[in-house]
Amino acid sequence: MDFALSDEHRMLKELVARFVKDELTPLEAGVLAREASGGGLGIGAAEHQRLDEVSRALGLWGLDAPEDVGGVDLPYVAMVGVNEELGKTVTPYTLPPDSPNLRMLMATVSERQRVAYLAPYVAGETISAIGISEPGAGADPAGMLTTAERDGEDWILRGRKIWITRAEEADFTIVMAVSNKEKGARGGMSAFLVDKGTPGFNIQRKIPMIGGQATYEITLDDCRVEGWKLLGEEGNGFGPMQIRLGTRRIEMASWSIGMAQRALDMICEYAPQRKTFGLPLSERQAIQFWVADAATRIHAARLMTYDCAWKLDQGRDVRQEISMIKAYATEMAWEVVDRAMQTFGAMGMTKELPLQLMAAKLRTMRIYDGPTEVHKWVVARNLLGTRR
Repeated sequence: MDFALSDEHRMLKELVARFVKDELTPLEAGVLAREASGGGLGIGAAEHQRLDEVSRALGLWGLDAPEDVGGVDLPYVAMVGVNEELGKTVTPYTLPPDSPNLRMLMATVSERQRVAYLAPYVAGETISAIGISEPGAGADPAGMLTTAERDGEDWILRGRKIWITRAEEADFTIVMAVSNKEKGARGGMSAFLVDKGTPGFNIQRKIPMIGGQATYEITLDDCRVEGWKLLGEEGNGFGPMQIRLGTRRIEMASWSIGMAQRALDMICEYAPQRKTFGLPLSERQAIQFWVADAATRIHAARLMTYDCAWKLDQGRDVRQEISMIKAYATEMAWEVVDRAMQTFGAMGMTKELPLQLMAAKLRTMRIYDGPTEVHKWVVARNLLGTRR
């Protein structure tokens, strides 16, 4: 067994680490100040444009996209290292294009859709969103009520979607809907490409989330979608959707490792400097145990995540491993960041340190793309042989 990255993937990880250190980390003070003042979590348009120019010049665009549309076609294993490094900063920047929707498009697009949607997306010319969850259907897609009915060559979408990231700015949204009511979400679910401004695609409200983040609720009121914008096969939307969800879950595990590693580094830097009752915090057994436990669990999460990614690159069924790493890594990082905040005392409670934004992101990640409890249930169900 070789647990080391190839030279190519190691150099890429190091390149992203330098990009984070040189370009993203210096912006954190402004990000923290903006969020603390109620301005939300984000960076300015000029900053974003500059980061796009720098990252593109470094060759960091389209890393896992197909070569025939301008990508580099890197495997999941390489992307684990990339996303671990990106997780070490609270500056919200995504290397174009966002991998989960990219992977779903890669698995489903027709040639016409490849030209109209995939290629511009890889080139960073468009932004995408996805509508899966509904007010009454989150982790369980069987509760999905949004429908898609044929009308000649077109489809008519009706329903409501919620918790959609980037819905307002997205050039197109992948909308999941039930196209066969008898089969429902299992075997009767389809995916559709809905362009911004399509009549009947209505943004109802922006929902403020913790940590300065936001999601959106939309309604689909007799929303007409041209027939060629059916993504993949009719009734076979569940499988590609799982590709998308699996990709995000591996990302989340990787980000969690990065956040936990940064929080641990902050503890190790601060604890020897801070004295209480005549001794540095680094000489307190509680802090020592926290450090040892964090280092051990980060190591375990990293190995688990690389193992899952490697198996996925080999074409293996990794649904169980994906549930394991998503639940383990997010919960691990949540606890490590919390202990870092405890180590810093009152300073750890301020909005002047990045720890609070890391904690807020991890808190949402413990819910997004399947709550921890659901993933644990999936693992247990598979091991125990129960299906209910």
